[in-house]
Amino acid sequence: MNPRRAATIVRRARAALLGGAVGDALGATTEFMKPAQIRERIGVHREITGGGWLNLLPGQVTDDTEMTLCVARGIVQAREWNLAAIADRFAHWLSGGPADVGATCRRGILEYVETRRLATAPNEGDAGNGAAMRVAPVALYTLGDEELLSRLAVEQAHITHHHPLSDAACVSVGTMIQRGLLRTPLAGLRAAAEELAARHPEFRFEGYDGKSSAYVPDTLRTVLDAFFSTGSFEECLVKTVNRGGDADTAGAIAGAIAGARYGLSAIPRRWVNALDAGLREELASLAEQLVRKSPLFDRA
Repeated sequence: MNPRRAATIVRRARAALLGGAVGDALGATTEFMKPAQIRERIGVHREITGGGWLNLLPGQVTDDTEMTLCVARGIVQAREWNLAAIADRFAHWLSGGPADVGATCRRGILEYVETRRLATAPNEGDAGNGAAMRVAPVALYTLGDEELLSRLAVEQAHITHHHPLSDAACVSVGTMIQRGLLRTPLAGLRAAAEELAARHPEFRFEGYDGKSSAYVPDTLRTVLDAFFSTGSFEECLVKTVNRGGDADTAGAIAGAIAGARYGLSAIPRRWVNALDAGLREELASLAEQLVRKSPLFDRA
């Protein structure tokens, strides 16, 4: 691979993981708030200030980034795809008593600890966003092979979430991240969103109704409406998190897609600097290691 192209992809991979963390930290402040409450208390929320229902420190992240780190570490530290390595990291993370963990994720991880099964049973209650929020490392690791992405994105999802809507969301988010990394024209990213809506009309985002719950179609409709109606990383994230609801997860997913699309230099420096320095360094390192393990780099 041309060294310049490789360097560009590595930088965009870093932007995807850092963008997800930035979106998480920004959105945590407005999580569970309604847009009217945000306007009344804050105006337009566009700074990483902490607080929120978890009373976080400025720049502190939630389960969205913490579980993404589990996936990334599990992939990087194994010589090949090893789902158990990811599940073990989830279990270790949960045993530490994280400040925030979704009920479906908790149930799936505890089931794994008890049974060692790597896939929870199909469940109508598993249509939440807890698997899609952590799929970015899989997108980096499978870059250059969308079929492999589709398989591995669903495998990691089924540790905690086993529902067709969750599966489809994971694949679509991963596909958009990959296409952003490869500098695919915007129409290619929109095609992924439209393919998702064609298979599952619940994800149609035209005429978006403002719902930003943890139900994964609501989350992705929030993200897609913001992404396709703005022209920069910052405005995409600001529009996303000011919808309130499950704002940290919507922010994390929007940040990963927009980071891949717009690149590292587009992420506001003040937002990146608000994150813990160790977290910034680890995300950047993991991103590079993940894409360098990908089929795209293997073929180069």
